[in-house]
Amino acid sequence: MKNFQIVTIIIFIALAVFGVLVFSGAIPIGNDDTPGGLGTVVLWGTVDGTIMAPLLEEFNNANPTFTVKYEQKRINNFDQELLEALASGVGPDMFFLPDDLAFHYANKIFPIPYESYPLVSFKNNFAGAGEVFLTSRGILAFPLSIDPLMMYYNRSQLDADGIIRPPALWDDLVGMVSKLTKKNDSNKIIKSAVALGHFSNVTHAKDILSALFMQTGNSIVMEQNGIFNSNLDTPNPKYNLASILKFYTDFADPNNKDVYSWNKSFPNSSDSFSKEDLTFYFGFANELVPLINKNPNQNLAVAPIPQIRNSNFKLTSARVMGIAILSSSKNFNTAFTAASLMATGDFALKFATLLGVAPARRDLLAIKPGDAYSPIFYDSALYARSYLDPSDKDTDNIFRNMIDGVLSNNMTVQSAISDASSKLGLLLLNQ
Repeated sequence: MKNFQIVTIIIFIALAVFGVLVFSGAIPIGNDDTPGGLGTVVLWGTVDGTIMAPLLEEFNNANPTFTVKYEQKRINNFDQELLEALASGVGPDMFFLPDDLAFHYANKIFPIPYESYPLVSFKNNFAGAGEVFLTSRGILAFPLSIDPLMMYYNRSQLDADGIIRPPALWDDLVGMVSKLTKKNDSNKIIKSAVALGHFSNVTHAKDILSALFMQTGNSIVMEQNGIFNSNLDTPNPKYNLASILKFYTDFADPNNKDVYSWNKSFPNSSDSFSKEDLTFYFGFANELVPLINKNPNQNLAVAPIPQIRNSNFKLTSARVMGIAILSSSKNFNTAFTAASLMATGDFALKFATLLGVAPARRDLLAIKPGDAYSPIFYDSALYARSYLDPSDKDTDNIFRNMIDGVLSNNMTVQSAISDASSKLGLLLLNQ
């Protein structure tokens, strides 16, 4: 069965490649002299070059008719370097595309048409988080890896307070806060159960709150006929996003004694967790090794993030990495062939493994490694989701102002949601 699936995927990709090349004009029908997938294509990305070197060496050896050359770029300079290279006509053929840059680079990417790679095939082959690359114009990138938002926890602290398991539901977490949060004689919090409520010192605050919003069924950003709009202020008969925002900010409200557990006196939540001053920390799968290295003696464990009670689906935030083809590529044929093979061959699994995240392909997620953590990451990757973020820095400010506006009593939770939705809508319109 496994071999049959592999053969089916390879045949499908070959047909898809041919269809796209014909569609784009790269292969004129009737011209037998077109050389096809030959030559060298350049791949840009911010992934460490020492990680990429052995992967690409193996990939190139397995595909001797062409060569993929990788160039590592610094995150802070990537945008400027790419724009300058494109303006000079010397840009790369393809690049690793993080989901939070997909919207930004959409007009520079060749979108794979659904006539060549049908939507149903994409959904059958890739987990739902990969759908962040789907637009009405076509597919912006082949998904490679999914980095799901997880819940790390201090097992020793749960054991000390007689808590058998980490919370599976947000309601369960609320019930644990008062027991796990420790205060001194002055009623000052010295050890926190969970870092929620603020933005500035809650690592991944936007991702956490986005996960909460998406768990209600809200997509945050929606597209209709090629036009992107904010979905934050869209009414939901079952869940009001204002109540979700209040749930989040209550953890930083001293007047809410049942869940108050976090304030600005703490350092960022990642450091607090490693210092064992925080029981639950929401972080991504690729943070596992850094967290272990920061405190090797910590009795650390990991679990899926809590869900909303009585929900008919599970969801967590994710960071998704894909491989996209630039519309300016001078060797489109080879770039498309290489990108397709990277997404559907062994490269995808090895790429995700070396990054400490989960692969994006469903068939790879079905084969879980035998270590203690990867199966949990793989399970979460299956129900992880993301959205087209128009500008990571600007949406950070939108979420920050939404949270701070409620905490400072300058806005009600509903007005904060409406204000954030309006600003997100303008951002989507102006990009």
